[in-house]
Amino acid sequence: MKNIVYFDLETQKSAAEVGGWQNKRDMKMSIGVTYSTAAQAYRIYTEDEAEDLIQELRRADCVVGFNILGFDFQVLEAYTLFDLGTVAALDLMVDVEKSLGRRLGLDAIASETLGVGKTGHGTDALKWWKEGRMMEIAEYCCYDVKATKLVHEYGASLGHVYYLNDRTKRREAISVGGWKV
Repeated sequence: MKNIVYFDLETQKSAAEVGGWQNKRDMKMSIGVTYSTAAQAYRIYTEDEAEDLIQELRRADCVVGFNILGFDFQVLEAYTLFDLGTVAALDLMVDVEKSLGRRLGLDAIASETLGVGKTGHGTDALKWWKEGRMMEIAEYCCYDVKATKLVHEYGASLGHVYYLNDRTKRREAISVGGWKV
């Protein structure tokens, strides 16, 4: 059985606090969460455990996430000399963008595909970090990993996911035939 690792992280700082999106490495990880299909378990990592997180990602047969190539991996690269671009990965956001021609957030896809949206926003996690509320960050990040996993499994099984078209106000399918790993 392949070990698919679903992954998400939250940061300590916003893009504005580090001088823009080009400085993602400076945003620092607050919490990282994985779900391993081999272990059939979630794992929560703090910043002090970033190296352990990186090792789990490196050992995975495939890492699946939402915007992991453009964001999460770039934040994590501040904690390693290893090029995370060499990790086998499926970025659901990148694939949706290729199919649809524009970016959509995880909430937009999960809401229409699963009938359940995200439990918060990344800005909430930044606020919680400043308040020392690590459990809230971990819970929020776990829900994002679960939503990613469920959206991926749905798309891999049926070859499509759904979103609400802003122009037509109709629920429409997005072909995601390449999601089988």
